[in-house]
Amino acid sequence: MKVGYKVWIDNNGKAFGEGPYQVLKRIEETGSLHQAAIELNMSYRKAWLMLQAIEERLGFALIERKVGGVSGGGSRITPDGKKFIKSYEAFRKDIKIVLEKTFQKHFK
Repeated sequence: MKVGYKVWIDNNGKAFGEGPYQVLKRIEETGSLHQAAIELNMSYRKAWLMLQAIEERLGFALIERKVGGVSGGGSRITPDGKKFIKSYEAFRKDIKIVLEKTFQKHFK
């Protein structure tokens, strides 16, 4: 047996969780919201609307968008977004440790 769980950050509604985290990590790797959405089998529109809603709930921008042109468009994580991702990763790690320890206490 093992423990299963979903954890997210709520701010007047679900503000951030594993799905948005994966989108941001792909944007960080590819420099493109469009490419991130493709890699996650998600429509660009869904990814864009999701990030827009999250930024509104969190109260700050996670990505900077550059509209295409001669050199092409792209997206990059804002400094606040990078700080948020780092905090979320540490939070996720701590939650996993605590939940596994608690599970072991009660079921092993």
